[in-house]
Amino acid sequence: MTGVVTSVVIFVFVLTTIAMGVNIIPQGEEWVVQRLGKYRETLTPGLRFIIPFIDSVSYKVTTKDIILDIQEQEVITHDNALILVNAIAFIKVTDSVKAVYGVENYIEAIRNMIMTTLRSIVGEMELDHALSKRETIKMRLKASVADEAMDWGLTVKSVEIQDIKPSSSMQRAMELQAAAERERKAMVTRAEGEKQSMILTAEARLESAKRDAEAQITLAEASSQAITKVAGALGTNDVPAYYLLGEKYIAGMTRLAESDNAKILLLPADIQSTLRGLLRQHAS
Repeated sequence: MTGVVTSVVIFVFVLTTIAMGVNIIPQGEEWVVQRLGKYRETLTPGLRFIIPFIDSVSYKVTTKDIILDIQEQEVITHDNALILVNAIAFIKVTDSVKAVYGVENYIEAIRNMIMTTLRSIVGEMELDHALSKRETIKMRLKASVADEAMDWGLTVKSVEIQDIKPSSSMQRAMELQAAAERERKAMVTRAEGEKQSMILTAEARLESAKRDAEAQITLAEASSQAITKVAGALGTNDVPAYYLLGEKYIAGMTRLAESDNAKILLLPADIQSTLRGLLRQHAS
């Protein structure tokens, strides 16, 4: 009976040992094997064997692309504006040994590296530049972390800026600034319009004054010529002149009488003498 039990125990032990030594590595993974605490080899996908109790699988590393979410963080730009920025990175383990032995936790290491570098890059920019230059930030970020990632057996395939925006307080300040800028532009536009209006009005007044002066000169010349012709036509005969003057006088008094406004009309005391002297002056 004891021999049967021993045989069963030995059989189970052998089966267990064989099972421990046989490993099937799935596609997309690499297993790091240690022998007595020291790195031994890296098992690639397929059927692989190790020595039980001496060798052990210490790490199982995925070789597929890893999607790494970079959490949102606050960043102060060069002009002291507070913005919020987050990203997403695509990395791949290209050297399993460096990944597991080069750093304690390569996922957290590369995440913190990207966060720190992203904060540094955005912190060197002005607010407007940071908000509009996503492609520049992405390229600089990838180039900055690539060398460090290679030391950890990682390849940074791509880094994308998911969102970059001002903080809520900064957004309110920007809205107020934009409103003030719109009001300033409106005031400038109104002032420019008023300026142009005043210039046009002044030019119109100047043109009107010039035309009035020209009209007055023309009327004065016409009156002078008319008086000269009348004086030449009358000669020494004053009767027609008296007649014309009386006619004008009566018409003027009629209009004055019909007007609703109180007016005073000053005429020379001796109309005949005045007209005679005027005609003689122009005749001479």
